[in-house]
Amino acid sequence: MANHETIFDELKKQIPVDEEESLILNRDSSVGLVIVDVVNGFCTIGSGNMAPTKHNEQISKMVEESAKLAREFCDRKWPVLAFIDSHHPDIPEIPYPPHCIIGTEEAELVPALKWLESENCATLRRKDCIDGFVGSMEKDGSNVFVDWVKEKQIKVIVVVGICTDICVFDFVATALSARNHGVLSPLEDVVVYSRGCATFDLPLHVAKAIKGAQAHPQELMHHVGLYMAKGRGAKVVSKISFET
Repeated sequence: MANHETIFDELKKQIPVDEEESLILNRDSSVGLVIVDVVNGFCTIGSGNMAPTKHNEQISKMVEESAKLAREFCDRKWPVLAFIDSHHPDIPEIPYPPHCIIGTEEAELVPALKWLESENCATLRRKDCIDGFVGSMEKDGSNVFVDWVKEKQIKVIVVVGICTDICVFDFVATALSARNHGVLSPLEDVVVYSRGCATFDLPLHVAKAIKGAQAHPQELMHHVGLYMAKGRGAKVVSKISFET
């Protein structure tokens, strides 16, 4: 364990995230909250192939922080967009095992966020792919996320959810590319709230016993996800506060 901690500490020195201390929001911030896949199938113990099998502190903290932020935003009537991972049983999402099948509890918001379904400030979007930007595409060529940004005149999005290095990162990277390409006006900044993000844990010794599985050490991959997001141009913060 000591050796592992030494390696991880050295890695963080070599690829530091250098989180900004705080993001302060007020009524003039023109901000929206994006919640990525905080569903039972990824967060609730025993809820399927991709759910934790026991208490996981990082995931529990992410759910708590996401719910807290969602409440703060809705109390202020600020826009919230929640992506909900939802898959057709006959369409696999390679390389992952079946998860979050439409019509099951796995493909529902966690209990701490279920109240969003009745909130006027919230837009819920079911997606059948890793990247929420791609999952927002409609058959007519429109995009629910792009339209949300434009309609609400959002200049800053705060992103939370799971998994930091997979669905969160893919969405953040695509949103930043779209912003740079001039198709997300008036969006200016994408902010990743580190304490509101989490990823899953699959240690090497467990992965070796699963055919085709790759090891996925939680703390390491969470850090890498944040590092990659910042490298693409996102702001990464460890604290969010609200001016009254």
